[in-house]
Amino acid sequence: MPADPSTLEARIARLFVYPVKSCAGVELREAVLTEAGLDLDRAWMVVDADGTGVTQRELPRLALVRPQLKLHEVILRAPGMLALHLSIDAVEAAVKVRVWDDEVAAYDMGDIAAQWFSDFLGTRLRLVRFDPEHRRLSDPRWTGGTEAPNQFSDGYPVLVTSEASLAGLNERLLAAGHAAVTMERFRPNVVLAGIEAHDEDRVETLQVQADAPVALRLVKPCPRCPIPNIDPATAHSSPEVLDTLQGYRADQRLGGAVSFGMNAIVAEGEDVLLRVGQAVRGNWAFD
Repeated sequence: MPADPSTLEARIARLFVYPVKSCAGVELREAVLTEAGLDLDRAWMVVDADGTGVTQRELPRLALVRPQLKLHEVILRAPGMLALHLSIDAVEAAVKVRVWDDEVAAYDMGDIAAQWFSDFLGTRLRLVRFDPEHRRLSDPRWTGGTEAPNQFSDGYPVLVTSEASLAGLNERLLAAGHAAVTMERFRPNVVLAGIEAHDEDRVETLQVQADAPVALRLVKPCPRCPIPNIDPATAHSSPEVLDTLQGYRADQRLGGAVSFGMNAIVAEGEDVLLRVGQAVRGNWAFD
């Protein structure tokens, strides 16, 4: 039977979580969806002496911190450092920290974690855990007034993109004499297969065929900062990725900023398991 042209049909190709904001991601075969995104996504954040979150924008070597998820702990590894073991349920003092324009409640993870990050990155830092009792909401101007909580993400619970979108960028990079790049530069949560490049831009809601109904509403194109220019394997930055995207991905919905991928909120499906290979259907958005 031919595909229904009135709907997008895809499948989940890859799933990623980023336990510590701006550190490397963890690729999973399955992940629990919560109202604030995939479980443990951006649950921790590195902050400076003033309690403000830091990212690869200021400290590119955060890309070299590689988490591993175990049953009851997160293990962090970085070049030249002994592994740092964090109990998923352990916290210390309650603190207030800042992520972009939001002041949020969090828990300090203690002096050992603070010293580990300070030693590796060469500046005074601490590690904090998001307080799950705090509700940090996505911008209602993009969610249509829907309350969409997230933790330490840049602003939305889930980021969706596609294999075809990356392939389109790599074709342009190779044609210009540059090396192809990997999906890890774009830090998505859900990567779709079986669609055309940037079809995710043109879909209103994705329905995932999981064990219970799941609906992700795509609400805002993802504006891109310089992080995609940073090679996640080396933490070295070069400008060709954003320069190439600027040539064809200036998004008028964002005032001309470069976009790649779509920010999504969880409309349905809290505590449902997402798996690689699950079928996805989407209804096209019309202005």
